[in-house]
Amino acid sequence: MAKHNIRLSFKYRTINKLINIWNNFKEAIAGSSQDFTKIPLNKAVFLLAIPMVLEMIMESIFAVVDIYFVGKLGADAVATVGITESILTIIYGIAFGLSMATTALVSRRIGEKKAKEAAKEGLQAIIAGLSISLLIAIPGVVFAKDLLQLMGAAPVIVEELSSYTAIMFGSNMVIMLLFINNAIFRGAGDAAIAMRVLWIANGLNIILDPLLIFGIGPFPELGIAGAAVATTIGRSVAVIYQVIVLWSGKSRISMKGMALHIEWTRIRHLLKISMGGIAQTLIATSSWIFLVRIISNFGSEVLAGYTIGIRIIIFSLLPSWGLSNAAATLVGQNLGARQPKRAEKAVWGVARINLIFLGGLSLLFITFPAWFVGFFTPDEEALRAGTECLRIVAYGFAFYGIGMVMVQAFNGAGDTRTPTRINIFAFWLIEIPLAYLLAMSLGLEETGVFYSIIIAEACMALMAAYLFKLGRWKKEDV
Repeated sequence: MAKHNIRLSFKYRTINKLINIWNNFKEAIAGSSQDFTKIPLNKAVFLLAIPMVLEMIMESIFAVVDIYFVGKLGADAVATVGITESILTIIYGIAFGLSMATTALVSRRIGEKKAKEAAKEGLQAIIAGLSISLLIAIPGVVFAKDLLQLMGAAPVIVEELSSYTAIMFGSNMVIMLLFINNAIFRGAGDAAIAMRVLWIANGLNIILDPLLIFGIGPFPELGIAGAAVATTIGRSVAVIYQVIVLWSGKSRISMKGMALHIEWTRIRHLLKISMGGIAQTLIATSSWIFLVRIISNFGSEVLAGYTIGIRIIIFSLLPSWGLSNAAATLVGQNLGARQPKRAEKAVWGVARINLIFLGGLSLLFITFPAWFVGFFTPDEEALRAGTECLRIVAYGFAFYGIGMVMVQAFNGAGDTRTPTRINIFAFWLIEIPLAYLLAMSLGLEETGVFYSIIIAEACMALMAAYLFKLGRWKKEDV
């Protein structure tokens, strides 16, 4: 009888736990109104992480679907996307930097219970992003062919496929606004809204990609330019949705009734914090430009394989970035609420989850890399290079899981200088010289580049964890 009661009690406890998890999941998807600095930490992580992970999963699905359709156009088309993406990292770097600063400022003000001030910080970030994007768009369109040529693209890419590059640069405003507006939502704790935004953008993108690339039905056949047009339309609709939510007063951050005027004091403060974020991102992403330039020496097929391999890696890492963004929000809000120990505990907890997730995923990619790469290309040389890229880089997934959480924790605290120093050390002093040495001097070709990536990322993760443990980020004043 006693054993029966124990089994019954265990069964009821299990059922209750499952019900609580389901209720929390529904709350996370719908958008929680709870104070993340007061509720149990595990619940706070769950409510923020679920929509952020789902947001990034949709982003990663698009990354794979996009390269799948472009892959049907041949190795040159895939190489064009790879080269353009490597150049666009400059724009992404600026957008990431502004977003990091925006999340830090908004989350800190929310933690201090100053919602109006948080809205003002967000509005000035939007104005700054718009201004910067206009300065990039015109030269990007005019010099698209020159940029491709500078990156070592084949003549056929420069002359026939440069429209993709021109469209992506010309529409950089929607990229900038998409990043900044979602940073406002995440900083405020409105992770569910940020999730819906990317689901709208990438959902439309996935639908429009084949229609515009191949000219299905009444749609024109635009080839690789269709991929760029689909991306721009999807992101533009998502930005319109963001603006409606921000100015309707239906989120934690409300800009309803706020005048669109420049506050130079706030913008200077934002840019001061952003400089570290922009620098760290440009340092990291510029290293990818150098890697693409090195790999382009070995032909379009190898470059196409590398592009596919990296897209698959991005697919797998994006959900982990969602977890990292949750850590950044919790750090900012808890520091604002003067709870640094709670902030630190949240980061280590998220890092453990990330480590387990990516550690398991790495085993899959190490064991079956050819299956994943073969899904995107029938070209034997591209398949070989992509398979090797995916298998080698996957060995470093456990390091990535720790490193990205620690870096985002620094950024959430407003300490963008420390990740900048880490990135200089890992990417400029280790990755780039090592890639050139292994690939060009020692004759390992693209294999040497792949090994340089995991060595650099391992160094970054170990250094970030050590500096985070020192705890100086807790004293950051934003």
